[in-house]
Amino acid sequence: MNFITDMINFIYESPTAFHTTENVKKSLEKAGYEKILEKDKWDLKTGGKYFVTKHDSSVIAFEVGEDIKTNGFQLIGAHTDAPSFKIKGETSIIDSNNYIKLNTEVYGGPILNTWFDRPLSIAGKVFLKGSDSLNPIEKIVNINKPIVLIPNLAIHMNREVNDGMKYDPAKNTLPIIGLVEEKLEKDDYILNILKDELKINKEDILEFELFLYGYEKGMLVGLNEEFVLSSRLDDVSMVYSGLKSLLESGKSKATKVLVCFDHEEIGSMTAEGANSNLLGNILERIVIGTGDKDTESLYRALSNSLMLSADLAHAHHPNFPEKTDITLKPLMGKGLVIKHSAGRKYATNGYIASVMKSLCNENKIESQPYVNKSNIRGGSTIGPAIQSKLNIPVVDIGTAVFGMHSIMETGSVKDFEQLQLLFTKFYELKK
Repeated sequence: MNFITDMINFIYESPTAFHTTENVKKSLEKAGYEKILEKDKWDLKTGGKYFVTKHDSSVIAFEVGEDIKTNGFQLIGAHTDAPSFKIKGETSIIDSNNYIKLNTEVYGGPILNTWFDRPLSIAGKVFLKGSDSLNPIEKIVNINKPIVLIPNLAIHMNREVNDGMKYDPAKNTLPIIGLVEEKLEKDDYILNILKDELKINKEDILEFELFLYGYEKGMLVGLNEEFVLSSRLDDVSMVYSGLKSLLESGKSKATKVLVCFDHEEIGSMTAEGANSNLLGNILERIVIGTGDKDTESLYRALSNSLMLSADLAHAHHPNFPEKTDITLKPLMGKGLVIKHSAGRKYATNGYIASVMKSLCNENKIESQPYVNKSNIRGGSTIGPAIQSKLNIPVVDIGTAVFGMHSIMETGSVKDFEQLQLLFTKFYELKK
């Protein structure tokens, strides 16, 4: 159970992609991993442990194995971001008849009604004046107290609310942060909050990237505490599981890699996202950094590589059984899921699925297949983007949950524990 409680704590301390990356970084440094920079020349040693970050919201960590071109890479990938609301800038205060509201826009695809009547807070990154224009000072911030709420409309004013409600993000989901005082500095309201939190001069603030997040901490629920109820299970739980497996797995001839991308929830088309050249560039530099400057060595390494794309899946819901495939019904507590899609929204093919099932069987780990119901359009993951860029086998894998993209998602303790064991065994495949 320590693994689960530690995971809940990690998620709670990771309200944004910036904080998730920072917490991964701290764990890596504590374990002896060395931070390297993209702008520097890399001189890497066999057995060396390193990590590199991008915009402080994506991180790639690796342990250099033996003869990379022969043993390749063993990669686990996840994403650091989660659906939320992003504050629209420093003048985002609306004075609305006694109430102070924030102007926000939707980030990703949250289930909007789950954000109502919840204690919310604000976290993200702030940019301050630096030594010159090219080098602003960057600070990660978490207000870490419930200062925001999105209130519901009373049923007496909307008798049809339980028949279904369509929300307008430009109006209905704007969060309230306080009551109007006699003097309201609208243009500086957010800046004053940041100034007080970071103990800085307001005039030094150049820009910020701030998000709302659910303030409630995750918990164990169920008669026997068999469920995990938490924000950001999608996908910070997979980040934590991959990190723990990287740090605790045994020696491998392969180069073990953990890659945690930002912006999966909005399509991955950014410099920090899976649809960029970030991972490919880093893998190439690992090969070069170990002294092998032959381009063919990179391609040989990739041909000997495998990747797990770790993200959550939809459990068969007992209250909505018609939403699940007619024969394949992933159940919580019945093992991790291997995701398939004829349209390749998931990267899994027969070969890599067979490898995963064999690995599960060898280690007495339960697994089950997942497919979307044929008349329901599902989501996707980082898997297909990486597979198409690197031309390596990628399997989409995860745990089955209720309420994906709700502010509080529900998963199975047993499934998370089994998935973490699989991650560890995957890293140890090439002993």
